[in-house]
Amino acid sequence: MNEQKEALHGQLRDARAAVLWKVDGLSEYDVRRPLVPTGTNLLGLVKHLATVEWGHFGAAFGDPLDEHLPWVDDNTEASADKWVAPTETRAAIVGLYERVAARSDAVIERLPLDAVGQVPWWPPGQSRVTLHGILVHTVSEAHRHAGHADILRELIDGASALGPSGSMLPTDDAAWWRERFNRLERAAREAT
Repeated sequence: MNEQKEALHGQLRDARAAVLWKVDGLSEYDVRRPLVPTGTNLLGLVKHLATVEWGHFGAAFGDPLDEHLPWVDDNTEASADKWVAPTETRAAIVGLYERVAARSDAVIERLPLDAVGQVPWWPPGQSRVTLHGILVHTVSEAHRHAGHADILRELIDGASALGPSGSMLPTDDAAWWRERFNRLERAAREAT
């Protein structure tokens, strides 16, 4: 692999790991519950990212995972890939993401960055892609959703970090954070 492809692939792997870490150690309710008006939830983000990679690498470059994802059918509700039904287990969703990621990794490793693919459900003028273009697009989307997951996890139990290796925050002192929050709230009120 060339240096640019290795860097992008590494960023994709980092985003995957961050998202998967966010569902660790939480109850079934907490990984599924909507925390914002749009219904965004942790396990739904994992399902969505699995669906994205399933299409961006496997389907677009002729090496799809041999699994049917019923939520991508034409007759499903909008954003069906962003929430998890009670009958879908966490293990199934995480396992799907891991299998899709392994297939994506194989496609990324096998093809050159200028390889041409076709994302079947994108509009005709935009569906033709290169591996480089779709890799940049997918890294961006994965990190965007990793940021969403970080905020959701913080709302659930206060955990805020890139992964189990630790937080990048200046302190874990709850009193310090309460004071900072209160100071920022006062500053916001004073500005209005």
